[in-house]
Amino acid sequence: MSVDPGLRRVHLIDHPLVQHKLTLMRRKDTSTKTFRQLIHELSALLAYEVTRDMPTHEVEIETPLEKTTGRMIDGKKTVLASILRAGNGFLDGMLEVLPSARVGHIGLYRDPVTLKPVEYYFKMPSGMEERDVIVLDPMLATGNSAVAAVDLLKRLNPRSIRFVCLVACPEGIANFHAHHPDVPIYTPAVDRGLNDHGYIVPGLGDAGDRIFGTK
Repeated sequence: MSVDPGLRRVHLIDHPLVQHKLTLMRRKDTSTKTFRQLIHELSALLAYEVTRDMPTHEVEIETPLEKTTGRMIDGKKTVLASILRAGNGFLDGMLEVLPSARVGHIGLYRDPVTLKPVEYYFKMPSGMEERDVIVLDPMLATGNSAVAAVDLLKRLNPRSIRFVCLVACPEGIANFHAHHPDVPIYTPAVDRGLNDHGYIVPGLGDAGDRIFGTK
């Protein structure tokens, strides 16, 4: 399901289980342990949606009864690109569904004054020209970090890029697609907007702090 065409290439994942778990994560009294478990479960569910239109190839197999053909995703060519640090919260759940995927890391932090991303780490697998990349970051707020991450990835010419988050907002979507209109966004929620500090409202707070218990 896609939202307003003006938001362009945004896939709103409205499955009841996804919405239920996201609502539990939003609660301010949800513990760190529960928050981690929920993002683990939710990321596995999101993996099903983000891979829905991935290309497959036909293979010949033998069942207990006879030979037949089936279709498979080439998981070895999938890269999960985590925007540090909060993106790491997605990895375990995603890897349960895509166990052969490679993992890359993009180190970005948001300058508290300018709200602009600052790069400090970038490590991806080799042979990116043949790989499909799923970028992971729980929040698409201003969109600046997501834009910077995809800027870096596009230098490696991957076969495709998808962006996955828990919560987005119209400002972040507009900024992201102004720079990368070809990259689809997958999210369970598009919230009202940003507050004066650049946080999504109503949102769920700082995802990194809630995952790692640092606040």
